[in-house]
Amino acid sequence: MLDKIDHIGIAVKNLESAIQFYRDVFGLECKKIEEVPGQKVNTAMFPLGDIKIELLEATSPDSPIAKFISKRGEGIHHIAYKVSNIEKSLSNLKNNNIELIHEEPQKGTGDQRIAFLHPKSTFGVLSELCEGK
Repeated sequence: MLDKIDHIGIAVKNLESAIQFYRDVFGLECKKIEEVPGQKVNTAMFPLGDIKIELLEATSPDSPIAKFISKRGEGIHHIAYKVSNIEKSLSNLKNNNIELIHEEPQKGTGDQRIAFLHPKSTFGVLSELCEGK
């Protein structure tokens, strides 16, 4: 069902400071900065080999990223997996009693369709499915 790891999402308080760190200290190139209004985040993507590092900054105090940071602080938020058919993947997961945060795909970065799986069903790891570019 899973094709590969697409990206690792990292929650940050200040996107500009985090971009500067990943660019200037780690020497990575930021390929895209994008607002995702439906998820209430600003994102920055850094390709690293075959996967990406996605920095996530809340755009609203009620966003999932703001809530995550207030509970746990900055850090790894989720692991995203590339799938070829998100509807089929979600159906398969639901049939296996996996708790879904999104039962229908949502709009993500770069015109991808995404859906999150509840960490209660994935051994404490917030997992994202991505379909598209």
